[in-house]
Amino acid sequence: MTISTTVSQIAKHLGQEIELKGWCYNFRSSGKIFFLQFRDGTGRVQVVYSKADLSSDQWDLLDALRLESSVIVRGVVKEDTRAPLGFELNGVSIQVVQLAQEGYPIGKKEHGPEFLLDNRHLWLRAESQWAVQRVRDRIITSTYEWFHENGFIKFDTPILTPTSCEGTTDLFEMDYFGGEGGEVDEVEKVDKVELGTKAYLAQSGQLYLEAGIMSLGRAFDFGPVFRAEKSKTRRHLTEFWMMDAEAAYVEHEGNMAIQEALVCRIVSDVLTHCVYELKVLERDIEPLKKVQAPFVHLTHEEATKKLRELGSDIGERADLGADDETLLTQQYDRPIFIEKYPAEVKAFYMKRDPHDDTRVLNNDLLAPEGYGEIIGGSQREDDYNTLLKRMHEHSLDPTPFQWYLDLRRYGSVPHSGFGYGLERIVAWVCGLHHVRETIPFPRLVNRLNP
Repeated sequence: MTISTTVSQIAKHLGQEIELKGWCYNFRSSGKIFFLQFRDGTGRVQVVYSKADLSSDQWDLLDALRLESSVIVRGVVKEDTRAPLGFELNGVSIQVVQLAQEGYPIGKKEHGPEFLLDNRHLWLRAESQWAVQRVRDRIITSTYEWFHENGFIKFDTPILTPTSCEGTTDLFEMDYFGGEGGEVDEVEKVDKVELGTKAYLAQSGQLYLEAGIMSLGRAFDFGPVFRAEKSKTRRHLTEFWMMDAEAAYVEHEGNMAIQEALVCRIVSDVLTHCVYELKVLERDIEPLKKVQAPFVHLTHEEATKKLRELGSDIGERADLGADDETLLTQQYDRPIFIEKYPAEVKAFYMKRDPHDDTRVLNNDLLAPEGYGEIIGGSQREDDYNTLLKRMHEHSLDPTPFQWYLDLRRYGSVPHSGFGYGLERIVAWVCGLHHVRETIPFPRLVNRLNP
């Protein structure tokens, strides 16, 4: 009896005849032996057909194959130490589900990045891209598992918001039902939203998570966020996925401890579950093995001093730029916490350092090997009057933040949180140069298709 299975399960069926459903990603023939490189969603394997063992009709099907034709193959599993998975199939039959058209756009020759982005819908089939998406999935899964094991509840925050976390300069703005429009019935008239109100695509779920933790204690969200930055660096996308987490009764040091434990878990899980994927990507795993607690801790003051010693012209109270982050992370073999930045370069909601009111209780977590910031976090200001004062200092209108201020009116507690950019973590763990390779369909300042 033929067993229907997947490439990832081949090891369980040594010596048995199995059926696999997938695609032809390459092939070659000696005239008497046909070597089919087969893939499905779980992996890749070679199927070897002998002309002597097949009917003429079956051999003709093999001869007619084209790249990316969808096929169903049958064969007997045998051990092959030379194969990536340690197995191959002795083919006994093939069924062509759909014979692909001639001229598959992504052939064997080298293609430039713009061409590959134009054909992203097909480029996703390449083994390297397959591997990246599987690592991405593992990182997401590990994040959910760690949070649920440590008392965090998934809390869904809105994508359309009336306010922003840090001003509106880098946000996508829209008119919320524009003011033009259709009839408004009596039910709609009682709604507090006025036609023409400005709305923004969310840049973070943080503010709403702060409301969530006053109910749940610990909460996290995970979803797409948007930044209208006209940046063309290798670290920026206009649409990306962010995880935000908040915790009540957790202060600055505890916040960093949570970040450290989460990152260690993510890297450990990828090393455990994505061995083949990392091999496909030719990722040197030795640096990843060094991602263990404790991480390096530097104050902003210490970091800027060290950067100037390394040749940077960064000012004593300036925010770190991408080049500064790269330079600094090249000095250490594990992630670096940079904490207590000058208040003037950080957001209004960050609590001031009680030992130095000019600095805030925040941190950026920098990934090693030159990858730079992957996490930003802080203790949040929990006093009503102080928070209101900070809003005025940042020239923010408190009116749309009344609900946020309510959190400081009714049962306020010390609390902290952080957010990570999924694509930056994927780029670091996979050893990729550009974040555009980390997301199925990247959105850049100059790219909206496919």
